[in-house]
Amino acid sequence: MRVVYNGSAEAAEVAVTEALKQVGFGILTRIDVAETLKKKIDVDRSAYVILGACNPKLANHGLNLEPELGLLLPCNVIVYENEAGETVISIIDPLAMVGMIDNPQLSCLVEEARPLLQSALKAVSDI
Repeated sequence: MRVVYNGSAEAAEVAVTEALKQVGFGILTRIDVAETLKKKIDVDRSAYVILGACNPKLANHGLNLEPELGLLLPCNVIVYENEAGETVISIIDPLAMVGMIDNPQLSCLVEEARPLLQSALKAVSDI
């Protein structure tokens, strides 16, 4: 699930964080990949941030159904500038996430989480 954002990576990060908040997801982690790689191996790269988004109610329900779900939490959201200079926002598809764990009970989480995440992406694409 991805959109091209009409603005800077910094503005996209703010916009997607707010859009996720509106649908019940908070940001638990933030990794500035470009900054980290610059510090660690002195490599310059364009903006690239990984956000760890979580809906506490869905996470709790999912962990009750399947403790191994923690391997896939939080939901990763990436904001980056591509080679064409566009700002891209991508969110992991919950369908792909739960497909990695053999537990059919998790399909109810996908049915709940996927439309929320799609709604957040639509909100930022409309800005």
